[in-house]
Amino acid sequence: MKINTAEFVISNSEVDKCPKDRLPEYAFIGRSNVGKSSLINMLTNHKNLAKTSSKPGKTQLINHFKINNNWFLVDLPGYGYARVSKKTKAVFQQFIMDYFEQREQLVCAFVLIDIRLEAQKIDLEFMEYLGESEIPFAIIFTKSDKLGKNKVNNHVEAYKKQLLAGDWAEMPPYFVTSSLEAIGREGILEYINQINEDIFKDNGFV
Repeated sequence: MKINTAEFVISNSEVDKCPKDRLPEYAFIGRSNVGKSSLINMLTNHKNLAKTSSKPGKTQLINHFKINNNWFLVDLPGYGYARVSKKTKAVFQQFIMDYFEQREQLVCAFVLIDIRLEAQKIDLEFMEYLGESEIPFAIIFTKSDKLGKNKVNNHVEAYKKQLLAGDWAEMPPYFVTSSLEAIGREGILEYINQINEDIFKDNGFV
């Protein structure tokens, strides 16, 4: 897929105020400081589409970006950032859950995982929530440029073993990426494109 246009549409904290367009949506979410904004900018080939910051927790709203006028990329707040107040975190969690449970246009969530780290409890719990809620999702391993190729493969295999040792029958679809080196871009965009083709082939959303 070639991205010709990528435009910011709206930021809000209420699902009812999300765009009314009947277009497929792909939500990107992960722990704060996982490199989500950099990944979004890399995917869309726009340096400043999503705001990057050295301080985790920058994204605090549901952000909709319309891509090629036929689908939405949705940038969601990161979870698990300790410096956000408990009250603020509770609000984040509520409208994140509202989005996942109420947004009919959502067709796939991408859960971002820092490839350098061992499986984190909060990530595993969030994926378990998606699975129990029957929300399709894929994993995006970020920051692969920080490790050698062998270590990347070893870390992915370790993650597979941990998931399969639990309640998962198979490893969810996954992509290894580096925003710095644009690794994984084509694979993710082709995955989205294939889902879109299937949706529009069936006359889209009704």
